[in-house]
Amino acid sequence: MALDTKSVSLTFPDGNSRSYAAGVTPAQVAADISTSLAKKAISATVNGQHWDLQWPIEQDAEIAIHTMKDEAQANELIRHDFAHVMARAVQEIWPATKVTIGPVIENGWYYDFDREEPFTPEDLGLIEKKMKEIINKRDPVTTEIWDRERAIAFYKANNEPYKVELVEAIPGDEPVRMYWHGHWQDLCRGPHLQHTGQLPGDAFKLMSIAGAYWRGDSSRPMLQRIYGVAFTGKEKLKAYLHMLEEAAKRDHRKLGKEMDLFHMQEEAPGQIFWHPNGWTIYTQLQDYMRRQQRRGGYVEVNTPQVVDRKLWERSGHWDKYQENMFIVEVDEEHAREKAINALKPMNCPCHVEIFKQGLKSYRDLPLRMAEFGSCNRYEPSGALHGIMRVRGFTQDDAHIFATEDQIESETAEFIRFLSVIYKDLGFENFSVKFSDRPETRAGSDEVWDKAEEALLSATRAAGIEPELNPGEGAFYGPKLEFVLTDAIGRDWQCGTFQVDFVLPERLDATYIGADGAKHRPVMLHRATLGSFERFIGILIEEHAGKLPFWLAPRQVVVASITSEADDYVHEVVDALKAEGVRAEADTRNEKINYKVREHSVGKVPVILAVGNREVEERTVSVRRLGEKQTSVQSLDDVTKELAQAATPPDLL
Repeated sequence: MALDTKSVSLTFPDGNSRSYAAGVTPAQVAADISTSLAKKAISATVNGQHWDLQWPIEQDAEIAIHTMKDEAQANELIRHDFAHVMARAVQEIWPATKVTIGPVIENGWYYDFDREEPFTPEDLGLIEKKMKEIINKRDPVTTEIWDRERAIAFYKANNEPYKVELVEAIPGDEPVRMYWHGHWQDLCRGPHLQHTGQLPGDAFKLMSIAGAYWRGDSSRPMLQRIYGVAFTGKEKLKAYLHMLEEAAKRDHRKLGKEMDLFHMQEEAPGQIFWHPNGWTIYTQLQDYMRRQQRRGGYVEVNTPQVVDRKLWERSGHWDKYQENMFIVEVDEEHAREKAINALKPMNCPCHVEIFKQGLKSYRDLPLRMAEFGSCNRYEPSGALHGIMRVRGFTQDDAHIFATEDQIESETAEFIRFLSVIYKDLGFENFSVKFSDRPETRAGSDEVWDKAEEALLSATRAAGIEPELNPGEGAFYGPKLEFVLTDAIGRDWQCGTFQVDFVLPERLDATYIGADGAKHRPVMLHRATLGSFERFIGILIEEHAGKLPFWLAPRQVVVASITSEADDYVHEVVDALKAEGVRAEADTRNEKINYKVREHSVGKVPVILAVGNREVEERTVSVRRLGEKQTSVQSLDDVTKELAQAATPPDLL
């Protein structure tokens, strides 16, 4: 009597289905479709999960076969395989090295090694050469599932204690998957390519060496981490390396020093010492934002820096955010115990407290309340990065108290408001991400359902279809993230807009509705630039230090060619200052080429050179930053032109 063989039905992206015996692999499916696809296939997506071509399919599923043309899947695979091939290369060159983990990261991967001798930059070339040899061998990549005891015994026998620890940490319901790249073996969830020859050997590069504690624990061994990058083709690698070169030239820390904008020091980690030039940018940007907010119907407030923990407990921040807060303990007079306060990490609870002062009516809504709120958050020292990632910062923060019916119109109005500001600051385009509920959150699922639906429908009503960013909402509500793309293709998340039904409830905010009863307002959290510090860093890098003239801290230097022109230099400076232009004199006894070179390094947009001829003709010789040619113009014409350029865009 014949036994029934179980079959599975696989549905393809075009809607067609085929039946196969249970246990069929994506590789077999690809071969069934065509010989060409079988050769090009690198992986599959099965029921939404990225799937190795060797893994068996045991139930009905939707399936898509991927080739190198599928950028997202291809990048994930090649970067993961490169991590393994790099680890194999290291152990083939230095057999005593112990391996740990090698995850995929943005644009590449890293792998951590335990080796007595430190890696050197020269070693990276040796490793790359060995990696190319392994790629050229076209060794097969195979996978097996082992039980935990067998895997632990294998790694103990091979003196790989870190792998033993990793196997022991795998949850009991997860398979222990073992991969071989030729003779070399690693523990991995997969998926992987089918042989090492599928890796693009001309599209990777090892970048750097760093130290890293095992499992991020400073009490555990210090390991050596090697970083690499890889792409699906050499032209993409070339473009990425060019972008890194440009990023290095534009690094706000380097330019900040050259332009004398700010400095940071170890006595105040994550805090900024603004110099006069940097503070000029800061205040110009803040003045611009203040004017725009007034036009947008915002009222400006200011709230305390240090707030009792009781408010943070009521708002929910004490439970959800305490690890990021700076705690301040004070021996209050006549108190039995110390008063525990916190430096505010955000402004929203304090804004609710202002809203609660006095009776509010539905006629008062929407109430748009703004603050240039100075906040402090604990960031690990390893995460700090110039003025881009700091512990002390100021947000262009605002909270809109509204009715539920006003969510759609306020969302549309904010997107319009933000668009104008980004355009004024040189960013014509931006993308929008929609971040829904995180695992750790306040409020019921019903409240979150309402908040997510309200924000998503309002965004779509404004003509924007956002990209989904799952699980990245704030603990009190979903949010929109506005992402800028800079001149060299990097993305920066700046503005945010969040719908919050939770905080007004927790802090008991109410207004009187048209029916005479009390109602809860909806709280719309919004920031346009986000952190002033970070946004200024973005501006510096976007413009490579050559800021728009109205924002440039030093707009004009009037430099003498000869000492006989010194009086005229000061006359020109005074004329420009009278028209609101930031101008300064340079009458040092130095050659004009020296002065021009020095001020060009400092990114001064305009240098006006003055000699005897200019004095006689009441002219100036104009040199603009980045231009080799100079021009001679009358003082009156230059003054009018520069006064116009110095006017902020919202005042033109």
